[in-house]
Amino acid sequence: MRGNMIRRKRHLEMLLEKVPAHPDPDPGLEQYLTPPGIAAEVLWAARAMGDIEGKTVADLGCGTGILGIGAALLGAEMVYCIDIDSGALEAGRSAAGELGLGNIRFIEADIRHHDALPGMVDTVVQNPPFGSQERAERGADRVFMDAAAATARTVYSFHMAGSEDFVRNYYRKLGGTVTHRFRVEFPIPRTYSFHRMEVASVGVVILRVVF
Repeated sequence: MRGNMIRRKRHLEMLLEKVPAHPDPDPGLEQYLTPPGIAAEVLWAARAMGDIEGKTVADLGCGTGILGIGAALLGAEMVYCIDIDSGALEAGRSAAGELGLGNIRFIEADIRHHDALPGMVDTVVQNPPFGSQERAERGADRVFMDAAAATARTVYSFHMAGSEDFVRNYYRKLGGTVTHRFRVEFPIPRTYSFHRMEVASVGVVILRVVF
């Protein structure tokens, strides 16, 4: 399916609703599916800014690949979806196959090892762990920011809204400049046994960073 066949954001969102959640989510990795509506909103804006169509794109820590699959649907030349969870990658690979996508690859790798990444790409889209759970790895978002800065000239990166100042300063130290921001309410469904609410809402900011 070519990107120019998707003429409405709602059409993209409907296609992304076919991407499954993590089959066996790990609380230490904070594995949550990016909501299709939010993924469509950010990717639609990224295409409008010339960062998707005809470009090489990497989705770091992709999970089941909703951001990478969306980029492929919007006409990216090639998309690399990278994660350490083989089960999530297999679910994403299956979803991409059902959508008829031939411009996407799923790679099992640890983003800490930059030599395992596909080399320089045009654009990174990533929704790294927020570090909001007690069992989550502290500073995991910095690992993703480091990897993104080493991989692409343009980055779209999801973070908790309360950490925006820190994230902006960290990207600045890496040589990046924030050009745009998107503020959304991110629903976190009850996924793990320690969750008490059926759905919790978290303020999230998505920053576009250029290097």
